[in-house]
Amino acid sequence: MIIRSKAPLRLGLAGGGSDVAPYSDIYGGLVLNATINLYAYCTIEETHDGQIHIDAYDADYHEDFPAVGQLENDGRALLVKGVYNRIVRDYHPQPLSFRITTYNDAPAGSGLGTSSTMVVTILKAFIEWLSLPLGDYEVAKLAYEIERKDLQLSGGKQDQYAAAFGGFNYMEFLKDDMVIVNPLKIKRWIVDELEASMLLYFTGRSRSSAAIIDEQKKNTQEKKSDAVEAMHKIKQSAVDTKLALLKGDINAFADILRTAWENKKKMAAHITNPNIDKAMEVALAAGAKAGKVSGAGGGGFIMFIVDPVKKKCVEEALRQLGEGFIMPFNFSEGGAHGWKIYETDNVKAF
Repeated sequence: MIIRSKAPLRLGLAGGGSDVAPYSDIYGGLVLNATINLYAYCTIEETHDGQIHIDAYDADYHEDFPAVGQLENDGRALLVKGVYNRIVRDYHPQPLSFRITTYNDAPAGSGLGTSSTMVVTILKAFIEWLSLPLGDYEVAKLAYEIERKDLQLSGGKQDQYAAAFGGFNYMEFLKDDMVIVNPLKIKRWIVDELEASMLLYFTGRSRSSAAIIDEQKKNTQEKKSDAVEAMHKIKQSAVDTKLALLKGDINAFADILRTAWENKKKMAAHITNPNIDKAMEVALAAGAKAGKVSGAGGGGFIMFIVDPVKKKCVEEALRQLGEGFIMPFNFSEGGAHGWKIYETDNVKAF
């Protein structure tokens, strides 16, 4: 039997960072995000050789292990091992023999939630394989616990819930890891106009978000007034963005995005850099209305709001930088899902 799964990556439209503890525990967080048609993928092939075969193309890692109850977390293929260890510990007390293959449509460190989405994708494949009765909230929370608590990887909560639920979501993050996901029903013409008005540019450089997120956490813990006040404004931008999108006011969204980027840069020292600043300068000079780095910052993708009639001019100006590339995308509906492929004597999967 073969099991496959996929989960969508996301754009953090507003409020990103307010989902990170301790800010979300103290003040509560608000995030508005939307999934796009870029995905993380996982395939599990059931085997009977007493081995675990890992082909993690997203991490450029390939290795085989004896099928044991717990795999050592040695820093390699952590996401696969973390999910497997939790599944065996909590849901299947016997070692499993299988081959697992993972890959992503976007590079790691791109600011689209690739790591957390991959955890959700891997988890969804195991859930499908073992027929575990877990809903979207349970999948997202379990993925969060695996990544943030079991593996001790820094980050927030929005990515796991975006991947599990899919679509446009307005999320509330409260103390004790409580999360409320409010799906937004955005009219089709507004989604079309938003797609026509957005440009996704990869800066050519991935980054690790851990150091930036750790600095944000430290600033909150030490109650540094500038950083905390900036995060309050970023959280409010989620409220304002929700209203702008429901009304289809793209110009208001651009204004909110512009201000949110200025506030975001106050959160940590390395959120921006000369490479990002140059791309922003070039795009704005060519006609972009606003831009903001997706995710924690430091690299990855930049979201630009552009008048559709000037979109090609902005694209060409960014291409002239010779460092990154334009990523075509559309917004997607639906979150993580998995499916089984059964082999028969007459029909093979491949």
